[in-house]
Amino acid sequence: MKKILILASQSPRRFEILKNAHYFFIPFPVYVSEIPQINLSLDEQIIDIATRKAIACQQTFTDLGPEHVILASDTMVCIDQTALGKPDNENQAFEFLNLLSGRAHEVKTAIILIDQETKKCVSHIETTTVEFHKLTELEIWNYIKTKEPMDKAGAYAIQGIGAKFVKSFSGEFNNVVGLPLQALEKLFTINSWQFKRTSSQPNL
Repeated sequence: MKKILILASQSPRRFEILKNAHYFFIPFPVYVSEIPQINLSLDEQIIDIATRKAIACQQTFTDLGPEHVILASDTMVCIDQTALGKPDNENQAFEFLNLLSGRAHEVKTAIILIDQETKKCVSHIETTTVEFHKLTELEIWNYIKTKEPMDKAGAYAIQGIGAKFVKSFSGEFNNVVGLPLQALEKLFTINSWQFKRTSSQPNL
């Protein structure tokens, strides 16, 4: 039986990654608290948030059949053992980018997969290291004016204008965008899951 992915996410970037890889999937946006549990490690915090999304999807989407596999994910930019989420305002976006300036940081994405046939839950953390050029205050503020940083973890998009700030990276590019496709497909293989594919997907 070929499986069908349920994407438990409101992220247009995860949508596009799956769409471009020609997976047939059902987008199912979920809304949960993304406030990290401070008593957990960084990896545990990210896994916890992704798990909340998967469970919320499972509890809300009542028509799930055995052919469905829920995919939930969460991405954090981490530096100095601190997670940088999406900035609340332009001043915080400046703080984040100023902190990342001239330094290396980690981008961590948690993947949660729940097989509705077996109820098996698979979790994974993928880490990519990104190094920034040294940025001037003017460069940061000009970037903030584009509005691109405002809905991005760490206040930048490696696939967008923010690419000019990146000096180098080590690991999977799509992990920084929001969904590590190579790691995800390895999990599919390990668990002997085959998914329906398509050449087209409706717009988000």
